[in-house]
Amino acid sequence: MNDLLDRELRRELDDLRLSGRYRNFKIIQSASLPEAIIQGKRYKVFCSNNYLGLANHPRLKQAACEAAERLGSGSGASRLVCGNMSAHVELEEELARFKQAEAAIIFPTGYMANLGAISALAGPKDTVIIDRLCHASIIDGCRLSRAKLQVYEHLDMDSLEHVLSRSGKYRRRLVITDSIFSMDGDIAPLPQIIELCRRYQAVSMVDEAHATGVFGEHGRGTLEHLGVEGQMDVVMGTLSKAVGSLGGFVVGSQVLIDYLRQNCRSFIYTTALPPGVCAASTAGLKIIQDEPQRRQRLWENVEYLRRGLLELGFNLMGSQSQIIPVLLGDEARTIQVSEKLFRQGILIPGIRPPTVPKGQSRLRITLMSDHSREDLDCLLEALRICG
Repeated sequence: MNDLLDRELRRELDDLRLSGRYRNFKIIQSASLPEAIIQGKRYKVFCSNNYLGLANHPRLKQAACEAAERLGSGSGASRLVCGNMSAHVELEEELARFKQAEAAIIFPTGYMANLGAISALAGPKDTVIIDRLCHASIIDGCRLSRAKLQVYEHLDMDSLEHVLSRSGKYRRRLVITDSIFSMDGDIAPLPQIIELCRRYQAVSMVDEAHATGVFGEHGRGTLEHLGVEGQMDVVMGTLSKAVGSLGGFVVGSQVLIDYLRQNCRSFIYTTALPPGVCAASTAGLKIIQDEPQRRQRLWENVEYLRRGLLELGFNLMGSQSQIIPVLLGDEARTIQVSEKLFRQGILIPGIRPPTVPKGQSRLRITLMSDHSREDLDCLLEALRICG
């Protein structure tokens, strides 16, 4: 039986290789920085979500070490058994303060936060309405909920209203969007989504994974940036990107968080985050508030690189964030350019289907506040040669 399974899986792997969709892994031998060591060689990194450079910050490392020394390297159980440590409570309290919400709940990953929250809030009698380009974790959460999944066209509010107007038969309508779309770098029209949800008595939910720490005067995310804080019913985010650590979270009303604690399977039936990770996240949130200059440097880098890429004639797909896609279209060409850049000491993996639609393969550039002007000029020159 095992031989049969191996043969079947090998055929599928061979098909992936033949189609150019087999994924390879590179081993990073250094910390998450603008420069990485791979097989003993140095490469400039333009694909990390460590937007503010906090993943290697001394305060985060010190906080993690001190918490591990005091509370151990693991939590030992789920939060509802005996894994609910002071580090978890402190992180949730800091998240609620930072996001200006009544309460917060943390999960081991952002993926698990979306799976747990969506499947807890929607069921077979409900419908979940999502943007066509929502993250895979949102799609999987919708499927797990067994609610009717409906899709509106990307950023198209007429399309969203059309779906809402035909969904009155469902017990609950849950509208979900990313705030910053992870492959295109564009921004959802959150004020209009909130207004439509109010008009049609739907529940609104936003994934702030790529916005938390980056957008807004105080780094609280796109809701702050667009002036609609406190108006979205469910706000989800991650601690693994700008915050520089690991984990996912949901913030909202005390009633919402109490309900999720009692009903989220991905919260109830999993071991709690290690205390050192929680302490590092708490430290990262405080640095985001204490050091706004990190955000300022990031946005200076974004504007400089975007201007340079546009001058070179590249299609950036309307990106409005620190995620800058360079559309190449053809899968084979995208991989060739990515490999050519790698030979020049630059790490930017090519993004292909099924991660993006067919014909929209691209380089996905992400910037960090710690990138130097020299780093950006090096990338622009390399892309000019490849372009």
